[in-house]
Amino acid sequence: MELNSFIQVETIRFSPSGPLLCWFESFIIQTDTIGVCISMYVGGWETIRFFMFHSGEGTIISKELRINEEVRCKEVRLIDDAGEQLGVMPPREAAKIAAEKGLDLVEIAPTANPPVCRIMDYGKYRYEQSKREKEAKKNQKVISVKEVKLRPNIEDHDFQTKARNAAKFLASGDKVKVTIMFRGREITHPELGQELCERFAEELSSVSKVEKPAKVEGRNMIMILAPAKE
Repeated sequence: MELNSFIQVETIRFSPSGPLLCWFESFIIQTDTIGVCISMYVGGWETIRFFMFHSGEGTIISKELRINEEVRCKEVRLIDDAGEQLGVMPPREAAKIAAEKGLDLVEIAPTANPPVCRIMDYGKYRYEQSKREKEAKKNQKVISVKEVKLRPNIEDHDFQTKARNAAKFLASGDKVKVTIMFRGREITHPELGQELCERFAEELSSVSKVEKPAKVEGRNMIMILAPAKE
């Protein structure tokens, strides 16, 4: 399996369903495959090539990796660009092997003993990573929640104005928080707020759907409308 992207993870607890149960110091996961551990580096240098874990159990430490002459430890464990282990050697020797292949020496597990390096085209890796990040940002859909406030005794003209504003928000892809504001003893008649919410939702039924039904919260009644097509 090709390792496309690295994240260094530290102190993760192994699932009790597996044959081991302990804390590991450091390992590398593939970022575009959630829950798949490509290689694990433990103190005694056992390697697990394929290991499933729950993505929420890890803690991401860093995405910054030292490369080439930046790797200055006494010795490293080297993995070549095909994923094969080449053994333990001084980083200068490892860098020479990488240079002979026209590639880079990248320290992917600095807290392992010894640190683990892999041979790869680091420039290509960073370029592809940058492209993925830009694509992810481009595809992100930011949804905001706009609020429309009404009183239980709102007049029809004001009601229609509020409904038109809400329709514009929904057409833009935003959600609408409908807040019915009670004053004084009005709170003792929540059915008035309920009826108003139902009327408002019905008025906008062609462009919205009720995401959160009307519910009293403090001295207000809240309902959330979402665009009919998200």
